[in-house]
Amino acid sequence: MRTAVTGVEGFLGRHLRVRLKAAGIHEVVPISRRTFSEPELLRAALVGVDAVVHLAGINRDTDVAVELGNLALAEELVAALDDVGAAPVLVYANSIQAGSDSPYGRGKARAAEVLSCWSGKRDVRFVNLVLPNVFGEGGRPNYNSFVATFCQCLAEGSVPRIEIDRPVELLHAQDVARMIGESFHGPVEGGVVSVPGHHSTVGEVFSELEELSGTYATGSLPDLSSPFRLRLFNTYRSYLFPDWYPRALDEKADERGSFVEVVRAFGGQGQTSFSTTKPGVTRGNHFHLHKVERFVVVKGSARIAVRPVAGGEVRRFDVTGDEPVFIDIPTLHTHNISNTGTSELLTLFWASEIFDPADPDTYSEPVE
Repeated sequence: MRTAVTGVEGFLGRHLRVRLKAAGIHEVVPISRRTFSEPELLRAALVGVDAVVHLAGINRDTDVAVELGNLALAEELVAALDDVGAAPVLVYANSIQAGSDSPYGRGKARAAEVLSCWSGKRDVRFVNLVLPNVFGEGGRPNYNSFVATFCQCLAEGSVPRIEIDRPVELLHAQDVARMIGESFHGPVEGGVVSVPGHHSTVGEVFSELEELSGTYATGSLPDLSSPFRLRLFNTYRSYLFPDWYPRALDEKADERGSFVEVVRAFGGQGQTSFSTTKPGVTRGNHFHLHKVERFVVVKGSARIAVRPVAGGEVRRFDVTGDEPVFIDIPTLHTHNISNTGTSELLTLFWASEIFDPADPDTYSEPVE
């Protein structure tokens, strides 16, 4: 599918381009500011296109430039389509501000009218996506979204000033890109699609970002159980890369080998660690009352032994990193793991909760 994207160099354009690449069925034709500035380039780009996504717009300039500039982009686009005889599906990234009494609102509304009128005359599908405030990875602070500004401040260790704590509706750029991809197919009439977002306030968004930032700074993953929090977290992380990385892990070593905690995850998502164990060494010999544990030998050979604390048969499992398997340790069972090979043993552990020294749920008891 040959898909032309105007404004491809912008924030939303970059997100859409990656989404279309992931779909694997699109030949993306980029239409940049330079393409619009040279009519022959614009016409060449539109030859044989199956779909056009119009993202290009003017957000910051004089009032006249913003209003008339957005209108002019739409007019130039449809004129070029007519010149090459193209009749593609047309998708327009509009704004909830369209129709408001502002230069931007008037310009976006007039552009929508031009595109809708053209698609009606050509009998092609036109989808007018009316979007709330869009945020996401790579947004420009103090330009694309206040979320980008907040993320940049937190990444730098500063606190932004919130002038007005107003209600806000937010939508992640990848959700927009997904809807654009879905809108290519359907009945010819298309029409206006008001895209709902996540309702919050400016202050609440900052508080949530501050919480995510504070948790991540400790080396832990925050609670990511809601899609909106996951989107916020991924957006925030994009402002840490690459300067914040790599981060050191806490390694504890003794005569048995080493133990490294890889990640702690809040919201009931547990803790992941790995250990190295020298040949002939046994680790463990303890039990838990409520903690779920999973053992995976990644490299080397080991024997995992498990016995009911109240009495019963010892179960032994000989495992190797050459054929990875997992064993979940039952509660009320003491257990250990021994390196039975001649080289270092590497074992991955996952526990259902973060280790708490005040309540470790770990009780010593030899397996045999």
